[in-house]
Amino acid sequence: MATLVAGGASAGDVFAAVAQEVAQVLHLENAAVCRYDDEGATMTVLAVWGDRPERFQPGSRWPLDGPSVSAEVYRTGRSTRLEDYTDIPGSLAAQARDDFSKVAGAPIIVDDRVWGVILTNSLRSPLAEGLEDRLADFTELVATAIANSQAHEELTRLAEEQAALRRVATLVAQGARPREVFEAVTAEVARLIPADGAALTHYETDGTVIALGGWTRSGGYIYSGRRFALEGTVSGLVFETGGPGRIDSYAVPGSAPAAAREMGWRSSVGVPVIVEGSLWGTLAVVSTTDTPLPADTEGRLAEFTELVATAIANTANRAELDASRARIVATADATRRQIERDLHDGAQQQLVSLALELRAAEETIPQGLGELRAEVSGVVDGLTSVLDDLREIAQGIHPAILAEGGLGPALKTLARRSTIPVKLDVMAGDRLPEPVEVAAYYVVSEALTNAAKYARASVVHVEVETGDGILRVAVRDDGLGGADPASGSGLLGLKDRAEAVGGKITLESPRGVGTSLHVELPLDDKSRGNAPHS
Repeated sequence: MATLVAGGASAGDVFAAVAQEVAQVLHLENAAVCRYDDEGATMTVLAVWGDRPERFQPGSRWPLDGPSVSAEVYRTGRSTRLEDYTDIPGSLAAQARDDFSKVAGAPIIVDDRVWGVILTNSLRSPLAEGLEDRLADFTELVATAIANSQAHEELTRLAEEQAALRRVATLVAQGARPREVFEAVTAEVARLIPADGAALTHYETDGTVIALGGWTRSGGYIYSGRRFALEGTVSGLVFETGGPGRIDSYAVPGSAPAAAREMGWRSSVGVPVIVEGSLWGTLAVVSTTDTPLPADTEGRLAEFTELVATAIANTANRAELDASRARIVATADATRRQIERDLHDGAQQQLVSLALELRAAEETIPQGLGELRAEVSGVVDGLTSVLDDLREIAQGIHPAILAEGGLGPALKTLARRSTIPVKLDVMAGDRLPEPVEVAAYYVVSEALTNAAKYARASVVHVEVETGDGILRVAVRDDGLGGADPASGSGLLGLKDRAEAVGGKITLESPRGVGTSLHVELPLDDKSRGNAPHS
């Protein structure tokens, strides 16, 4: 047994070894290791060796509701025996009358308390004289093995908890979306407790609770989104008290208990999730069996709720930052559009009118004034050149064709104006949300400008496609490579613009190989991630 403990064997393996060694060393028909629970009100069978009744197998739990060897051992802390259960009341006595009649037991003392009992029994053969004392001689070694095993398991459990907490904390530090954190937390706590499942709920302003998601041993991570009344839920208990809550049975009326029964839940434990000083929701674990959740479940759950709260608060702050950045980009785009309209309707129109008037005046100049005609013609050409430059500037500020025709025609215009040949493949025929079209346009525009200025490329490939609620843009050239966002090439601005609409941008530019720019832009709010409920 000492070798088992030193080798890191589980408590279950140690208990099984104890039962077997006791029976074999003392030449017994059978032996069982049992633990007292609920301050001696019940007894749980942990391990059995030999021929014992099917009902008295590991995992079975018995109330100590009448006289018995087990009850007497717990009461006195001493070894004892009982030769006849015929007239004795209680559950264990009833079991004994059917399957065995003679029982001996000795206490297992761990940390100066009666932790459990070693039992043996016989139906017909008499028990050896002084057997209970010989059992007692064995229990000191057993208690040491159990204490050592429990200490080892406690260290192992602590290490597992710390590892789980680190995994979740890493997700939070990396800025993972709440749903990713919820998935990780519910899976980790359910496995650690251990429980058959875990769930995270959020309190709504209308007095209901919404299930944000959970993890089950049979189905993995499950996102629900269902709303329930608080009555009959562990979230309701937490809401009422502001502290942990426990439900031992869902056999009560109500939609929430009915849903719990439908999912096979038998009991649950929940703890509050506090975000910035306010009760935000509940983290809970559930059991689908009659075995109650461990007594320390509430404390172990509470260790994870701080990380959940941090993730929610961080995401809320990040959402506010993203919204602010999106407003700034939207304001800048609106200003660009206004400038473009002002140029088109103001300066451009005036220049066009002036050019037409001068051209008309040129036609009225007599043939003998050739020098004057030439001067006027030169002024008209100059005005036309300025007008062309102004159109180019206006197009760069905000292309009118983007608002009028959409992304496809706007990109075709960019490709025609590029000084480097462009192979354009656009598979996004329908109009897209305006912020997405604008972001995609400027990504391609900046990439083509950089390729012309720095890449010395012979061709640029531009591919645009939609799928799974995302617009994907890829711009690749065969130039020099070595592009650096920090060099002032405009890539940082593109990154801000993409992230302002919930997208992301990646750059690959090894020297001598060319540059590849990839952008993903969500087409709706759902694909921008799951913001925390508030």
